[in-house]
Amino acid sequence: MSLDRLSPDVETGQSRLFSDSEHFRNAMLRKYKLGGAYDEMFSAEGETRPHYRRLLDMFARMPQEEIERCKRAADLSFLTQGITFTVYGEEQGTERVFPYDVLPRVISNAEWTHIERGLVQRIAALNMFLHDVYNEGRILADGKVPREVVYTCRHFRREMRGLQVPRNIYIAVSGTDLLRVSSGEFVVLEDNLRVPSGVSYMLTARRVMKRIFPQLFRAYDVRPIEHYSQLLLSTLRSLAPEGRPEPTIVVLTPGIFNSAYFEHTYLARQMGIELVEGRDLVIHDNVVYMRTTAGLKRVDVIYRRVDDDFIDPLAFRAESMLGAAGLFNAYRAGNVTLANAFGTGLADDKAIYAYVPEIIRYYMDEEPLLNNVETFLMTNPVHRQHTLENLDKLVVKPVGESGGYGMLIGPQSTAAQREDFRRLIEADPRNYIAQPTLDFSRAPCLMEGGIQARHVDLRPYILFGDKATVVPGGLTRVALKEGSLVVNSSQGGGSKDTWVVND
Repeated sequence: MSLDRLSPDVETGQSRLFSDSEHFRNAMLRKYKLGGAYDEMFSAEGETRPHYRRLLDMFARMPQEEIERCKRAADLSFLTQGITFTVYGEEQGTERVFPYDVLPRVISNAEWTHIERGLVQRIAALNMFLHDVYNEGRILADGKVPREVVYTCRHFRREMRGLQVPRNIYIAVSGTDLLRVSSGEFVVLEDNLRVPSGVSYMLTARRVMKRIFPQLFRAYDVRPIEHYSQLLLSTLRSLAPEGRPEPTIVVLTPGIFNSAYFEHTYLARQMGIELVEGRDLVIHDNVVYMRTTAGLKRVDVIYRRVDDDFIDPLAFRAESMLGAAGLFNAYRAGNVTLANAFGTGLADDKAIYAYVPEIIRYYMDEEPLLNNVETFLMTNPVHRQHTLENLDKLVVKPVGESGGYGMLIGPQSTAAQREDFRRLIEADPRNYIAQPTLDFSRAPCLMEGGIQARHVDLRPYILFGDKATVVPGGLTRVALKEGSLVVNSSQGGGSKDTWVVND
């Protein structure tokens, strides 16, 4: 069977695959469209990309009922494991099974090598930036990053000034969002440095895929990701306070009502460590202990999934019930390590993001290997005026939010929504940035009407301890609605497995 070329249908605007399988051409790809965005499976000329050929061939040979059986098996596996996500703002209920597409995204090893080098460069530079800002402040004195941008960030923690962090590592765990643009280049959309989520969905998706498509894994040389949990444990262990060769490590969760609670339990179980809530911890003489059935046990490293604001009511928000009173003092005394460190949210503020290329040049004397998306700062009068005049063409984001909340996607907005954002920007310019609306890449997905293209991004996960490590792959998030640019799971997006294959 030859499955090598996709040809545009001029009259319908659709695309069809030339193959000796007439049923597959008509039934599976009749709604597949090649647009202006980069297509992960087909070149602009309609040629199947080499690393997708075996995948497409296998799905071409599978009967429709077999594909449906595999999809049901994947859904059932996620359901029985309790893999759900909270979708806010939907009247029919907020909790649902994690949406998943069984057609994997395939990335060549050569492409991955470049991504990996760029991510390691970026995380190293951001760690240097945080250490500098909270200590000497050289980059501020040299005017490479404006002081007012740093000091007006709501995630900047003055309490961290002059505090020595173990190994100077502020960011031990991160998830960086990448987009592939029309040129085929990967660019960084944003850095997630506070409590990056989604890695459990990456790991469970891989387990499900290996179970339902074993023949496909045998055909492909897919690089493994299953060792992530042990890499995370090794990273956390490397950050333990001095004199604690066998550290006790815990995962701190806000509790069962958090949208990512499944992930907290999953990672704790995979690492073989305790999952605790703030009420399980007690601080005495600036040492952290957890309550156990055998009495109090000292805690040395906390992988925290609770934001700064809620982690210690004595140091931050007094009304918080999620943290442990006195935790920051124990941290300041050097008796416990938190990953990630307090104050790391400064470096994923979307206004700071605009300066990351300059931050890389300043600390590493290198050009960025992964470029930023062009970003307009609303504190800049020229940028602000340009944005206000082009709200129908731009994406406007609040600088401190994540998960796709509070955004304006100009081309998909109403006049009333744009007017609301105009007022918001004028009232608080520091709180917003704007970026061009990117026609980022689309990947093949199994939808009810067959294989169709949907917009996707990529969130690889980086660990930074004794060394920087990037597991080969990441969470590919999918905008399930046709034409949608919103991939966030919390707003109705889905995901798929990401395969890095040896060339």
